[in-house]
Amino acid sequence: MTEPSLLWNTTFPRPTSFLLTGIPGLGTMHAWLSLPFSSMYLLALLGNAALLAVVKADTTLHQPMFLLLAALAATDLGLASSVAPGLLAILWLGPQPVPYASCLAQMFFVHALTAMESGVLLAMACDRAVAVGNPLRYPILVTGARVGWVAVALGLRALAIVVPFPLLVARFKHFRMRTVAHAYCEHMAVVELVAGNTRANNLYGLALSLAVSGVDVMGIAGSYGLIAHTVLRLPTREARAKAFGTCSSHICVILAFYVPGLFSYLTHRFGRRTVPRPVHILLSNIYLLLPPSLNPLIYGARTKQIRDRILSFFTPWKGQLG
Repeated sequence: MTEPSLLWNTTFPRPTSFLLTGIPGLGTMHAWLSLPFSSMYLLALLGNAALLAVVKADTTLHQPMFLLLAALAATDLGLASSVAPGLLAILWLGPQPVPYASCLAQMFFVHALTAMESGVLLAMACDRAVAVGNPLRYPILVTGARVGWVAVALGLRALAIVVPFPLLVARFKHFRMRTVAHAYCEHMAVVELVAGNTRANNLYGLALSLAVSGVDVMGIAGSYGLIAHTVLRLPTREARAKAFGTCSSHICVILAFYVPGLFSYLTHRFGRRTVPRPVHILLSNIYLLLPPSLNPLIYGARTKQIRDRILSFFTPWKGQLG
């Protein structure tokens, strides 16, 4: 069935499905683009599954820092899996239909898991601030039970702030098109098809981005301000290097998440006339898949306990030879 042309004065009843087109303008490159995206997804699956397995299997890692890392790995698995299968299907097979209800569900999970990841990064920053700033009381202040409650609170926060996204779209009964010029059901990409007043959707999307990311970034900045203040007061260079080294992995993960996210956000909100749409869609997909693929590598390479535990799986003979 051929899709209607871009006749914006024509409306259609709510469709039973949308057609996801992938990355418009780059159709001839879809096969090549599938290589880096499939590699990122494979790394995300294997790396985060390995991290979860290591933390679960090794009881010495049942500490707040590693429990938060496990929460980050679980969030990364969900985030990558909510986007990558559909994206790869489009890159390999061409535009794909997605049922209306499934589109709204994907919209919810993508945005909820993104908010969850941002919250976990904030919790990890606070954890490091307490560990560096008050190491003697750290075991009392930060416990596994409290980490569990923090994870529940972050999940409830993500649920509460993202539920309005699909509800605000579901209220519309007519659409101008059935074709979503995107690789997944991103909220604003679907809203662009609506025949009606979408001011509430636009304002809520902007307010949510500023509230969640803004609050979390300020919390992370404040935590690292306290860390820097504490570290600079240590008497020796070795002590300062050791204290700051405990935060290096987390800093790399923060940069991997927020830098592509900030660039994608700015190009979407302020660069529509200067940044081509295919570039924006490409960036939004990279933003969702790059951090889940990099985070396990960063923590695996820079955290000795995890690195040693993973290596022990592949070199079981090492202990026997020692």
